[in-house]
Amino acid sequence: MKRITNVALAGLAAAALAIGMAAISPAFAAEMTKMVGGAAMYPSKNIVQNAVNSKDHTTLVAAVKAAGLVPTLESTGPFTVFAPTNEAFAKLPAGTVDTLLKPENKDKLKSVLTYHVVAGRLTAKDLRDKVKAGNGKAELKTVEGAPLTVEEKDGKLWLMDAKGDTAMITIGNVMQSNGVIQVINTVMLPG
Repeated sequence: MKRITNVALAGLAAAALAIGMAAISPAFAAEMTKMVGGAAMYPSKNIVQNAVNSKDHTTLVAAVKAAGLVPTLESTGPFTVFAPTNEAFAKLPAGTVDTLLKPENKDKLKSVLTYHVVAGRLTAKDLRDKVKAGNGKAELKTVEGAPLTVEEKDGKLWLMDAKGDTAMITIGNVMQSNGVIQVINTVMLPG
């Protein structure tokens, strides 16, 4: 009888644990996802799989496709992508985006886009640590080859290029299976 009671209690404990884990898992998953452009960004998906669902990044996605960078951003990486929003692209001079999207400007477009990508997975904490170690500034080498400088002002992380143009990270740490997206409010143009 004691053995049956122990088996029954073990079974109840296992069931309670399973129910508890089921209750915790959705909350944990919700914690790990971020909403960007009205869509959940899933850490189990890659950069391209998530970005195509963001209503705030349709221009960026079109540019990535036109530049032929989809296979790269679907690869294992890891990459840190400083992803300008549609509003950021709209701040460029009239006609700039249309000109960049023309097939004859593919190399220029690729240069602009890879200027927003850094090798490795850099979270906001990683960026802050680099800024602290650099006495207030950290230089990041972009895939394009030119550097971007990271600074922290009023609790926000900012990027600055060699020309002095700046972009603020508006949504940080959008984790991806192959890196991280840091959403920014300005398109950075290589010098």
